[in-house]
Amino acid sequence: MRVYATVAAVTGALALSALAVPAAQAAGGSSFTKEDIQKVARAASGKTAFTGSTADPGEPYPLDLTFSSVKINNGKPIVAGTTNRVSVPVTYKVTHSADLDITAPDVFLDVDIYRGASYADAVNRLWGDDWPTCTVTSSTTATCKGTIDVYPAEELNNVDATTWKAGGYVYDFNDQLGLEFEDIDWSKVGYAEQDGLATTKLQRYSKLTVNASPEPVKKGKTITVTGKLSRANWDDNKYHGYTGQPVKLQFRKKGSSTYTTLKTIKTSSTGTLKTTVKASADGYFRYSFAGTSTTPAVTTAGDYVDVK
Repeated sequence: MRVYATVAAVTGALALSALAVPAAQAAGGSSFTKEDIQKVARAASGKTAFTGSTADPGEPYPLDLTFSSVKINNGKPIVAGTTNRVSVPVTYKVTHSADLDITAPDVFLDVDIYRGASYADAVNRLWGDDWPTCTVTSSTTATCKGTIDVYPAEELNNVDATTWKAGGYVYDFNDQLGLEFEDIDWSKVGYAEQDGLATTKLQRYSKLTVNASPEPVKKGKTITVTGKLSRANWDDNKYHGYTGQPVKLQFRKKGSSTYTTLKTIKTSSTGTLKTTVKASADGYFRYSFAGTSTTPAVTTAGDYVDVK
C-alpha cells in the first residue's frame, strides 16, 4: 500500500536519513526501493541548500539536470473509479551535464504529479510503481517513459478531483548503493528537482444508465425513459448519484446512424433521470452527459424500442 503523507520541512542529511525507510537488502548490497527514494525526495523538496553554489557538509550538492516536454496520459485527464488501480503513461526529456550518466545504477530520476501550491508544499503526490525507462539520445540528453499509478481507495479523496502539476527529481548516490540510508554520506550525493513541468486533471469515474419502456409500444403512446447518473466518491469508495446535472435524451431512428437530441433534463437529488416522449418510430434512446471539470463525459448505449 502506498500512502502519501505531507512531510514537514527539514534541513540537513541527518533529517533526510531519519525520514527514510531502510532499503531492503539484496545479494551484493542494498536495493533502494521507490518508496525509499520518495520519502527522501519529499523531505528534500524545496531545500535551498541543494541549489546553492556550495553545499553544507553532509548535504547533497546540486546536479545539472532539467526536465522538459512532459506529457501525462497523452494530454487526457486521469479518470479513476473507487478500487481499481489506474496506470497512465508519462513521457519527458531530460537534459544534463556530460559527466552525469543517468543510466548508472546509482542514479534515480522520475517525474510524478502533485497537488498543492508547489512541489515543496504538496498536499498529495502520486507516482509510478516502477522507475522510468530512459533512452540516451546524446551525451547530454535522453527521452524517458514512465507511468503514474493511482490507487484511489488508498490515495484519493474527493478534493483531489482537480488540476495537478508535474514535478521531477534526480538523485546520484555516487557508488553508495551498498549502504543503508542512515550510513550514506550525503555530501557525495547529487540532487536536483523541478516543479510546474506540466498539468493534468484527475476526475471521478462516471456511470450512466438508460431504460426505455414499454417495449414494444403502439405508435402515439407514451414511452418512459429512466436512468441514473452516478460517479465515484473517493471519500467512502462507493458510487453516489450525481445531483442536478443536465443530461440529454437522444434518439436514433432505426436505419439511421445519427442521434438527435430530444430534450435536456436534470438529475434528481439521487442522480436519477425520468422523462416521457411519444412513440413515433422504431429506434434507439440514449442519455448523454457532457461532463464537468471533476467528472468525465459519459453516454449510454442505445436502448431499442419497437413501435407497432
